[in-house]
Amino acid sequence: MGKKRVAVLISGRGSNMVALIEAAKASDYPAEIALVVSNRPEASGLTRAASAGIATAIIDHRPFGDDRGAFERALDAQLRAHQIDLVCLAGFMRLLTPWFVNKWTGRLLNIHPALLPQFKGLHTHRRALEAGVKRHGATVHFVVSEMDSGPIVMQDSVLVGAGDTEATLAERVLEVEHRIYPQALRLVAEGRATLASAAGEDAT
Repeated sequence: MGKKRVAVLISGRGSNMVALIEAAKASDYPAEIALVVSNRPEASGLTRAASAGIATAIIDHRPFGDDRGAFERALDAQLRAHQIDLVCLAGFMRLLTPWFVNKWTGRLLNIHPALLPQFKGLHTHRRALEAGVKRHGATVHFVVSEMDSGPIVMQDSVLVGAGDTEATLAERVLEVEHRIYPQALRLVAEGRATLASAAGEDAT
């Protein structure tokens, strides 16, 4: 069985993308990063991907205006042209419609900088500090139509210190993200984690 072909979707610097690229260099890793797509032409992650010898594509969301469906059809066409098996969101700042999510169901992963179901959405580190939680972390999950609500593949956490700021907490959580995203992708690429198993359903 060949390696799964993975596309990483980014909007910025793509630090999680780099972690996936590095992990995929290992000969025993079950996935290859075959494509990096950005919705922003200026995303610095595109340069980092190209320098790693990975195909890149830009699908700028702005010309599509409010037509998210047209944007996603263009995105889907690009993924299919590259024969992509799995899609990893890595700082991709576009909400995906049910049409796209359903088309890629069970093959679409996201990483979120919080211990879901806590702190869905944005500003997770600030909200964690305001809530006074003792632990904070990151979650890799399958994407479903409801934001940050899909079955969890992997989580890990760090202790929140009394002197932590948004910046210090974000830095430590990012280290967790870089560690667990490649591990979670490995599980999915090997078929050891599926949408059904992550949801706790009997995968028979």
